[in-house]
Amino acid sequence: MAEHSTSRSTSSTARRRRGAARAAGRPGPRAAGLETRKARSAAKRQAILAAALDEFSASGFAAARLDDVAKRAGVAKGTIYLYFRDKESLFQELIRTMLTPLVGTIEAMGESDLPLSALAEHMAELFVREVYETRRKDVIRLMLAEGRRFPKIAEFYYREVLSRIIGAMRALLARAAARGEVPAGLADFPQLVAAPGLIAIVWSGLFERFEPLDVRALMKTHLELLFAPRRPT
Repeated sequence: MAEHSTSRSTSSTARRRRGAARAAGRPGPRAAGLETRKARSAAKRQAILAAALDEFSASGFAAARLDDVAKRAGVAKGTIYLYFRDKESLFQELIRTMLTPLVGTIEAMGESDLPLSALAEHMAELFVREVYETRRKDVIRLMLAEGRRFPKIAEFYYREVLSRIIGAMRALLARAAARGEVPAGLADFPQLVAAPGLIAIVWSGLFERFEPLDVRALMKTHLELLFAPRRPT
């Protein structure tokens, strides 16, 4: 009888504690455990992505092995398959997680009615700070090197990144052309605006050790040439 009474008392105390935790906005033991597992899973997934970028950059996409990605991430190879179907989907997720947020920022800027020269300066600084000075440039460099041999990845990159940036830039350039800020034909070739960025990424991978490139100065000079006052014809 005493044991039964003690059991009821213990259960009642546990319920009161859970109720107090909910009232205080703290998760209960079960919810806290779930949150911990989710955090560990997210951390493991991020470790796999970081290891994949290191391995792809060191070996190239074609030669990279998931065994080596697993070793870098400190997980069993089978763990990778809990998160990614294969090596191709792993690379696609690198593109999505590293570049898509930046694409969204550019699309938002593309809707602005500010003078194009001011927006272009901001985009140039965004490229230097958020792409060239980060591991994002390694993802783009991999695409340049491997995209032709892996058309599905190239198609994914075009759909998720390039087409969206080109669309935003084309709309922006069309509005600027209507205001007389740039030649009308520039809206047909938004790739011209981004060209120095690709040159900088290629140069950094091949020739930086021979002749360092001042990327900010390169972008500034490009914009000055692009938006120089035009003589009336």
